[in-house]
Amino acid sequence: MTAMTGGEAIVQSLLTHGIDTLFGLPGVQNDWLYNALYDQRDKIRVIHTRHEQGAGYMALGYALARGDIGVCSVVPGPGLLNAGAALATAYGLNAQVLYLVGQIPTAKIGKGEGQLHEIPNQLSILRSLTKWAERIDRPADAPRRVAEAFQQLRSGRPRPVGLEAPMDVLARREEVTLLSQPLPVSEPAVDPALVEEAAKALGQAEHPLIFVGGGAQGAGEAVRVLAEALQAPVVSYRNGNGVIDGRHYLSLFLPAAHPYWQKTDVVLAIGSYLRNPLNDWGVDERMKIIRIDVDPTSHAIITGPEKDRPDLALTARAETVMPQLLERVAQYNHLRPSRKAELTTLRARWAEQTAYLEEQLGYLKVIRDELGEDGIFVDELTQVGFASRITYPTYHPRTFISTGYQGTLGYGFPTALGVKVARPDAPVVSVTGDGGFMFAVQELATAVQQRIGLVTLLFNNNQYGNVQQMQRELYGNRVIASDLHNPDFVRMAESYGARAFRVTTLAELRRAMRQGFAGDLPTLIEIPVGDLPSVDRFRKLPKIRG
Repeated sequence: MTAMTGGEAIVQSLLTHGIDTLFGLPGVQNDWLYNALYDQRDKIRVIHTRHEQGAGYMALGYALARGDIGVCSVVPGPGLLNAGAALATAYGLNAQVLYLVGQIPTAKIGKGEGQLHEIPNQLSILRSLTKWAERIDRPADAPRRVAEAFQQLRSGRPRPVGLEAPMDVLARREEVTLLSQPLPVSEPAVDPALVEEAAKALGQAEHPLIFVGGGAQGAGEAVRVLAEALQAPVVSYRNGNGVIDGRHYLSLFLPAAHPYWQKTDVVLAIGSYLRNPLNDWGVDERMKIIRIDVDPTSHAIITGPEKDRPDLALTARAETVMPQLLERVAQYNHLRPSRKAELTTLRARWAEQTAYLEEQLGYLKVIRDELGEDGIFVDELTQVGFASRITYPTYHPRTFISTGYQGTLGYGFPTALGVKVARPDAPVVSVTGDGGFMFAVQELATAVQQRIGLVTLLFNNNQYGNVQQMQRELYGNRVIASDLHNPDFVRMAESYGARAFRVTTLAELRRAMRQGFAGDLPTLIEIPVGDLPSVDRFRKLPKIRG
């Protein structure tokens, strides 16, 4: 046992769990946590942001890019609420983010006396946006609570967790016993009988189809091998992009798979709800649905109007079960002719259908070329971002970062900063609109101070473009609250100390990106645009089964 403060016990426990980076803002309730971080500043890099939302989003980007844990520290009350959108996004993306949240003095919690940063039921709020959250009541409890947080992060479905520490607990000094190693991680046991049944169904299928979501990002190689053995298209959208190489002839974007859905007899969903196909495309008794998900409650959340459950539900981590499934499929599979010609034609047809997105496609081609083999693309709620989800070829897992179903406007730029911190040797591009970028523009100061060499492409049409487009087309041109007055983005970025360019041609964009990638300062590239074509025609495709 060693005498230490609660703040020191937390920081030492973070080190036990391999944490070397933390995003956050200090404040009076967290003074003793940051005192402890100061003492360990050679072991834990503290990246302090200009707003709590920036800290939350950077921790999110860090976690998504690494496939591991990001840590965010904020003060209670307004600090937690400011970071709330990032926490909600992390929850929706199944991201492993640990929120360390301060709290008012223990004796004052729940009294309603108007303590600085006091909000009612803070721990309940934290619990509603995480899979698990607890309070550290004394310094001696800190090692166990931190270990439990990491156990939760690494067990079962990966979602954010929270730890609340009152300011008096962080400051108090008492005897503490540190844990020598993390607590054991649990995962569901794989049912070999269900694996056998799934393997038989897939091996005997004539037109199998594989859907991948974020839960398949760690099993990309096994997915590719299975897909090639079955000659099964692999379908992705947003969080599943990159599970297999987008250049592979078996790789299909979600809308492009719509025609193939009509003839498939067995569908394998790996870490994916199958939300769009099941809700919109239709199912029938001729289609067998097999689901792989680490969360048993996920299997029947979305089943489609004609099915009350999947035909076969495997509760397991994709990384664990896929090698077993591969081994057993070989016992039932038959020699299959290559579907390369068929799927190459289907992919070409998709390229023709999306050719009207010519302006976005031009930008995306330059981005794809300049990012190279290992570059990382971070999307945003902008027309270029929307087009990227269904046209941009992602080469490797965890190199296409998306907000997923949460659709959090303004998440992209600060999240991409966290991605770049996690992957400093990889080129990282954030695409954003003028509306979304201004949500976190102040983090340019953080990027300059911390030498975070992110390249941001800002498509400026002086409006909340997607909103205004809907106002014009769906609501009889009732345009309201969507025109924007913007600063001179180049001069503004330069005033922060960042590099900045304004480009009007693809050649200029290419040159500016290369200059940005060559240094360690953030680079902002403004691209003036008009109205861009919408991808909305592909959002809800018609029912073709059932």
